[in-house]
Amino acid sequence: MATDYALMIRNLLSFYDFKGKTMIAIGAGGGQFVGYGRAPRRIVAVDQDAAALDQLREAASKNNMSEKFEFVHGDFLTVDLPVRGDVVLFDFCLHEMADAALALNRAGGLAGDVVVFDHGRASEWAYYVVEEEKVKRSWSVLERFRVVRHQEYSAEQRFKDHAELLAKVKVQGETAIVRIEKFKTQTDIRIPLAYELALVQFS
Repeated sequence: MATDYALMIRNLLSFYDFKGKTMIAIGAGGGQFVGYGRAPRRIVAVDQDAAALDQLREAASKNNMSEKFEFVHGDFLTVDLPVRGDVVLFDFCLHEMADAALALNRAGGLAGDVVVFDHGRASEWAYYVVEEEKVKRSWSVLERFRVVRHQEYSAEQRFKDHAELLAKVKVQGETAIVRIEKFKTQTDIRIPLAYELALVQFS
């Protein structure tokens, strides 16, 4: 699998100036976007997946950024956080929140600026991983808040063959497996990944 994470990070950093700020990064585990950590002064990384946090911890270490990060394991809606921040970042996770409005309101209580970085409403990739309805719902909720900036971007998910694609999506369940059946005989599979960035201000 290949995705141009470096380009996505550049787009994020050009959308909002994180330089010198304290960032609370929600859903930050996994490590693929660790590059954005170069801009903030401090990052409090929150994820309910302990294994994903371990991957982020390893990625931060490899990139000589361990001293910037503080790792918090737990559900953002309920976990105790050690600090207020300058900005909260939802890292491809607002659509996964049980209550997007509650999550945004909690974020607004922690920082004046909230940046949502997530699947776009027109993303084909969201369809194949059976997240299209959750994505639409979360953006619909976001529109009730004070969005001062919004931008759409395009990327793609690339897979060498169906087997690699299947390995990626099978955790999403039977519907995802059925949806990718059309790629069974294909190689060099490219699936458009639309994503959106929004800045919500609470202060």
